[in-house]
Amino acid sequence: MAITYPHQHLLGIEGLSPAEITLLLDLAESYIALNRRADKKKDLLRGRTLINMFFESSTRTRTSFELAGKRLGADVINMSTSSSSIKKGETLIDTALTLNAMRPDVLVVRHPDSGAVRLLANHVACAIINGGDGSHEHPTQALLDALVIRRHRGRLDGLLVAICGDIMHSRVARSNIHLLTTMGARVRLVAPPTLLPAAIARMGVEVHHDMRSGLEGCDIVMMLRLQTERMQGAFVPSGREYFHFYGLTYDKLAKAKPDALIMHPGPMNRGVEIDSAVADDITRSVILEQVELGVAVRQACLEVLARNLPSLQHNQ
Repeated sequence: MAITYPHQHLLGIEGLSPAEITLLLDLAESYIALNRRADKKKDLLRGRTLINMFFESSTRTRTSFELAGKRLGADVINMSTSSSSIKKGETLIDTALTLNAMRPDVLVVRHPDSGAVRLLANHVACAIINGGDGSHEHPTQALLDALVIRRHRGRLDGLLVAICGDIMHSRVARSNIHLLTTMGARVRLVAPPTLLPAAIARMGVEVHHDMRSGLEGCDIVMMLRLQTERMQGAFVPSGREYFHFYGLTYDKLAKAKPDALIMHPGPMNRGVEIDSAVADDITRSVILEQVELGVAVRQACLEVLARNLPSLQHNQ
């Protein structure tokens, strides 16, 4: 496969062309079979160093990047920010310059502040992948969601996708909106007014405040977690009331197409945004498949960025 990804970093989905998104999805597709074999290793990144720099806790994203890097042969370091110099007063830029001096090849960064990853990218020579920055973007999550959808439906264009829940605080929602609309899908946002950003309709989406009308005729139902850790004040009366109106149950799901896929980026709050029976429905739910394909997508992202790095011989 000819690798023609022209960017040094992957900071977001916004700005990527349909051809660039398709390239990443096609390459990720090739890694699925590899990851299902007994021998999952390649030496594509042998001699390269990947640092996972997570300023927020993460299970799925950090672990899948670690697996992706190791399966491609990279030296992988997980940097614990709970004991890092930032906790001692060092600025983010100083931390970036310190890491840059160690000459890593790829940094995967998750940070609670929107824009922090782009700021870091301006101060390092290596490639950077955004592992999620505040409520801004989470590009690899949107890519893996798109890969799951494409494998089940054969396409993205023309599909009707409902993204439901805490849109305001969700970087997953923003990255998915950019990707799905770029690839020709229709996107509906379903949420209470308190959990929708102002002027969100300008992103080319439909807005619904009622789950049943919002799910009418949908091909995909993507649920989001209530991100209480990002909320300053009360955005919903209670978890029980939120579930009554916006939690995904079979009754509400009946408005979607009979074969509509159920998605959730995790971690799930069962009984708050989704009923357990729906989440565990093996005929409709692709939540665990999202986790599996996340490794393949991150392998693809590491590969395309590594192709743009100076050769190892050049660095010697």
